[in-house]
Amino acid sequence: MLNQLRKYCFLLFLLSLFFSYNYAQTFDSLYQSGLQLEQSFNEKQALIKFQEAQKLNPNHLQVLCKCSDLCSRIGARENNEKRKLDYFNSALSFAKKACTLYPNNDDANVEMSVALGRIALIKSGEDKISMVKEIKKFADKAILINPSNFKAWHILGKWHYEISNLNFFEKTAIKIFYGGLPQSSFNMSINAYEKAKSINNKFCLNYLELAKAYEKNDNIKQAITNLKQLLQMPNSIEDDVAIKKEASFLLKKWQ
Repeated sequence: MLNQLRKYCFLLFLLSLFFSYNYAQTFDSLYQSGLQLEQSFNEKQALIKFQEAQKLNPNHLQVLCKCSDLCSRIGARENNEKRKLDYFNSALSFAKKACTLYPNNDDANVEMSVALGRIALIKSGEDKISMVKEIKKFADKAILINPSNFKAWHILGKWHYEISNLNFFEKTAIKIFYGGLPQSSFNMSINAYEKAKSINNKFCLNYLELAKAYEKNDNIKQAITNLKQLLQMPNSIEDDVAIKKEASFLLKKWQ
């Protein structure tokens, strides 16, 4: 009887090892497939792989961040407003979970800021204004955790740019309902973008947004320089094709 019990326990042990090994192999395979598809500029299929991996390991930080990041990027390319908002809401959901589980992780805070920023850009009035402070709060926290997070600096640059671009009524509403905002200017936007560039000089979108900020700040020479630098860079993500197309258009317009 004792020998049979030992054999039974040993069998259970072997089975648990087998299933654990298969689980790890499946998760790793899905995650690596997602990375490869993303690098091949097939982001929708990459997202599917990362979502499948997230089902196997719901609390995995990198997977949650990847799902949020891809939902934000894919949603931004959608022409259908409902699908766009669906993607952005999914990005926010993944980011919220990442921030809840890993509140002191810089990437989780970055994805939260990005998701809120995407939604804010397609909203108007009070909905847009209510998100403004939250976007900066998460970007600031990411920088506090990791001052070398180039995405956080880029978001801060975008935040200063968009706040400086608000119309009179939006700025007035912020003062009335939210007690105002921290000081912002196109020069502050430029400084944040330049910081992002100093950390990662291969981030195409940063060059485009930096060029726009320089143009708004009446420095067309630096705007054109950044556009030319951008057009010489290799594509890193699926969005870079459209980013360079816009850069070419602006270059012809500003030269």
